[in-house]
Amino acid sequence: MSTRRPQRVHIREVGPRDGFQNEPEQIATEDKVRLINALGRAGLHRIEVASFVRPDVIPQLSDGVEVLSSVDVPDDVALMVLIPNSKGLDNALKVRDKFHEAAIFVSASETHNKKNVNRTIDETMADLDGVAKRITSEGIRCAAVIATSFGCPYEGRVDLERVLSLAERFAEAGASEVGFGDTTGMANPGYVSEFFSAALERLPGVEVTAHFHNTRGQGLANALAALEAGCSSFESSFGELGGCPVPPGSTGNIATEDLVSMFHEMGVETGVSLPGVIDAAREAQTVLGRKLTSHSIVAGPVEWASARS
Repeated sequence: MSTRRPQRVHIREVGPRDGFQNEPEQIATEDKVRLINALGRAGLHRIEVASFVRPDVIPQLSDGVEVLSSVDVPDDVALMVLIPNSKGLDNALKVRDKFHEAAIFVSASETHNKKNVNRTIDETMADLDGVAKRITSEGIRCAAVIATSFGCPYEGRVDLERVLSLAERFAEAGASEVGFGDTTGMANPGYVSEFFSAALERLPGVEVTAHFHNTRGQGLANALAALEAGCSSFESSFGELGGCPVPPGSTGNIATEDLVSMFHEMGVETGVSLPGVIDAAREAQTVLGRKLTSHSIVAGPVEWASARS
């Protein structure tokens, strides 16, 4: 066993935001709320639930305020919202009492950033420096997300130094957490190990979070590589919901229930009820009217046969 492997990890559930935003059919607000409540009761103490992007850009998330006002989760569950820019923060602060954490984001790839938010990286960072400072001044925990940290379908391998420099800039602006996103599933375990070893060394005092997609089937292998490098913070999506709207073919995040199952079988604590998350994912299948792609939805938890004399 790696001496750096954490024995307990934190998992943020991102399905209600990152997952739902990719669904083509509008999900009823009451269904979103019911699923979020189920995830909270399953022991997921961090849930990303809404985004303050323009409603015409992502109509699926246009009911974010209603969702935030209606969820009923345990008191120890931290609700996160995604803030794209200064205007988004203005709107979020109108319901300041409804959430606990705010995430800001940039792509490490210039091309992806332009396609995603129609800005250069420098333009995005100039705005987000101020946004991060405003978030922390409001007493809200600020997390930064760097998309395409491990590769970009338009530019290929993204330079590690560029990614870590962006992370340091976010930390200087007040972000207490930096998440590194494998936005289109281009990471591999070997590079992930190198990447997180470097990130943890460069960002002392900052929570370093791994966010993997399973686009090419390597999501759990990458999560294991990050764990072995010392990473103890992960993001995932129940039912393997999600993907990236830029470019096509970028399928979902690693499934929360598959990640929890792997960690529990390894003796790594998560504080999450695996049956509870599986139940929520199965309910999501009913809501969406289609089968989802996680393995644990089908197989369920590992059940060891009783020893026989």
